[in-house]
Amino acid sequence: MHYRRFGKTNLLLSVFSLGTMRCLASEENAKATLERAISLGINHIETARGYGKSEEYLGRILKSGLSVRREQLYVTTKLSPTPDAKTMQTWIDESLQRLQLDYLDCLAIHGINTWEHLNWIQQPEGCMKAVREAITEGKVRFVGFSTHAPLDSILATLDTDEFDFVNLHYYYFFQRNAPALERAMEKDMGIFIISPVDKGGQLYAPPETLQKLCHPFSPVELNYRFLLSDSRITTLSIGAAHPAEFTEMIEVRDRAIPLTDAETATLQQLETHLRQTLNTDLCSQCHQCLPCPEAINIPEILRLRNLAVAYDMSEFGQYRYRMFENAGHWFPGKKGNRCTDCGDCLPRCPQQLNIPALLRDTHQRLNGSPRRRLWQ
Repeated sequence: MHYRRFGKTNLLLSVFSLGTMRCLASEENAKATLERAISLGINHIETARGYGKSEEYLGRILKSGLSVRREQLYVTTKLSPTPDAKTMQTWIDESLQRLQLDYLDCLAIHGINTWEHLNWIQQPEGCMKAVREAITEGKVRFVGFSTHAPLDSILATLDTDEFDFVNLHYYYFFQRNAPALERAMEKDMGIFIISPVDKGGQLYAPPETLQKLCHPFSPVELNYRFLLSDSRITTLSIGAAHPAEFTEMIEVRDRAIPLTDAETATLQQLETHLRQTLNTDLCSQCHQCLPCPEAINIPEILRLRNLAVAYDMSEFGQYRYRMFENAGHWFPGKKGNRCTDCGDCLPRCPQQLNIPALLRDTHQRLNGSPRRRLWQ
């Protein structure tokens, strides 16, 4: 396992971190998954108040004893933003009680997704007041944030200079947040890439087309290598559901090096196939079509269409598309069928795409019934 400095925290984290949202089938399974991660060199464990029984399970597991001392593990939990410092103070204490810990190595504000959330953390009596007090009292060592926000909001949050690290969505199939990656690096912040296999394309169950295009690599391996070849990135989340789900991580954990010629050629093959398959329907993700009068998230909808058409990633597209109108600020925007053909976006598209037609086509391809969120 390779280890990297987590920005200004100076923590030396494994290049893979264990996210504990998916291993909660039982406490026994969670412990076995954690022990497996530790045996493979992982030293950073991430949980959250909103992850079901994750904090409770992890607390009992840590208390019962593991193959390493508590001091050899770095524990992060996440708490939602709130305008009320007293609420945040209560939540911090409750998380420490559930985790049976005296202190948190890292606390992340979980989901600064809107301008209102950003305003909350900037208020004198907002949640950051309680966080700063917890740091002074030794309950928390470092503070960061996770985000599903638009890029401009992420950059504004980074520019508050309130945070030591950021949990960021950034993958081969979603590079919109590259400027946030660069800004965080300039501020010497730790960079934690979240859900690279699931939100990065459900790469653990790739369609045949994608498998063939990535050969001789697997899509998971190629995405891991794309990320780990970037020295600005400290660590990637691996949300293993059970101890057997570390195979592809093992293959790349000690390869935090620049991309090889073969890897570069394969990534170029993916790009070429995308352009040839979509041709004049390819959305370049410039975002100039926004804002939409109907609040349709046009670029994200067309990104999912790009992936479905070029790589047959329809199941992933359906998984993400049905979250529109069902996941609130975690995945904002209306579905493509809400388009009224107003034409507002058309003159702003540099590629002159027939956006209304593409939105309807995407809705027909990807619409499905909503699924219950973990925290609902």
